[in-house]
Amino acid sequence: MLVPVPLHRWRLWRRGYNQAGLLARELERLGLGELCVDALARRRHTPALGGLGREQREKVLRGAIVLNRRARERIAGRNVILVDDVLTSGATSDGCVCEVIDAGAASVQIACFARVIDGSGL
Repeated sequence: MLVPVPLHRWRLWRRGYNQAGLLARELERLGLGELCVDALARRRHTPALGGLGREQREKVLRGAIVLNRRARERIAGRNVILVDDVLTSGATSDGCVCEVIDAGAASVQIACFARVIDGSGL
């Protein structure tokens, strides 16, 4: 199952698309899994995380990402690929992975388009 990292509804409305959702949709088109675009939700608007360290990112994201109750049955027992556009510290992915595991996923892998590497010790 392909699960994109969610955007908050305001950010989605402003931008008009979710990059992770577009990537996940393409992976589905390529036959790499079934898309569950609404499995996760960002229930709280979070500020842009650029420039924040790992601990700061974790604090900002704590409790912001939740599982959509309707997706629980679809995820239980499935192998999940969490799709993200950019992986920086991993704080967002960690929050998503915890929710998917709590839903009973058999396994979770992360697929990202880009990985930020720097020397700041993130």
